[in-house]
Amino acid sequence: MSKEIILTGIKPTGTPHLGNLVGAIMPVINMANDASAGQSFVFIADLHSLNAISDRAAIARHTREIAAIFLSLGLNTERTVFFRQSDVPEVSELTVLLMNVTPKGMMNRAHAYKASVDKNVASGTDADAGINMGLYTYPVLMAADILLYGSDLVPVGADQKQHVEFARDIAGYFNNVYGPILKLPQPFIRAETGIVPGLDGRKMSKSYGNQIPIFDDSAELKKKVMRIITDSKLPEEPKDPDESTIFQLYQHFATRADIADLRKKFESGGMGYGDAKKTLFTAIDAYLSAPRKKYNELMATPEKTDAILAAGATRARAVAVPMLARVKSAMLG
Repeated sequence: MSKEIILTGIKPTGTPHLGNLVGAIMPVINMANDASAGQSFVFIADLHSLNAISDRAAIARHTREIAAIFLSLGLNTERTVFFRQSDVPEVSELTVLLMNVTPKGMMNRAHAYKASVDKNVASGTDADAGINMGLYTYPVLMAADILLYGSDLVPVGADQKQHVEFARDIAGYFNNVYGPILKLPQPFIRAETGIVPGLDGRKMSKSYGNQIPIFDDSAELKKKVMRIITDSKLPEEPKDPDESTIFQLYQHFATRADIADLRKKFESGGMGYGDAKKTLFTAIDAYLSAPRKKYNELMATPEKTDAILAAGATRARAVAVPMLARVKSAMLG
């Protein structure tokens, strides 16, 4: 990867779970820490959470949890600008300015807005019931996040590609009127990690209530792992590892040799699901043991996390202030 500016945001709307760890958090950390990559900006998108959460204590708690998770799992804050979105007020001002070049029709096509409208229509309520302007204009704030730092690449899942496309379009509308000031970002589609199953075999999700929080203590982690739903095959019967929630989870936390060994045990028979769950618990617990200790220390000393985020915001504003000045000068003189 060449030396592009890479930007990623994480919304603090709940306690992250193992599915988030595998699918988003570790890929972001690995990319940000890659010495061959360019400058990385990683921010906690607390402003984005406001259209869904009105409890300030919950937003503050989830923000601190996410910060502690990234730090405990090894995000290098010397290489990466790591900050809280709301600590950079320039993003809010840029959002207001960009609204004046953003077509309303674009907002009508936004996936999140359309999904909310479709849900309302299906239930027989008013199409816009419960939809606030924070949700409706969400893509403009996201475009401001991306454009404010001159981002080249924005790592996203395939289902989030539209956000980057909208930011690119908005930058194009702006540049057509005011000159070539804003970079046109590109989405960087993350490699799929496959579905990370939850306790019931469905995709791990807070909405299903089948999640395993990343930093549950050992006792709680073991309790949840032992609750994983399995079929009724007896210990001596062969089992299909690729159909097993236990094995699918194990693949993300064990070495290649151990994964191959567990696959053989599944396919050969002679191992019960209880023993397989214990093997899974041991692997996850070992993987997260040292990070969990650091996470608990950070959560017990919030001033350390706050200081790291504040330092990151200072570095982010060193880029944001001059960029906003250029945009304001072009638009307002």
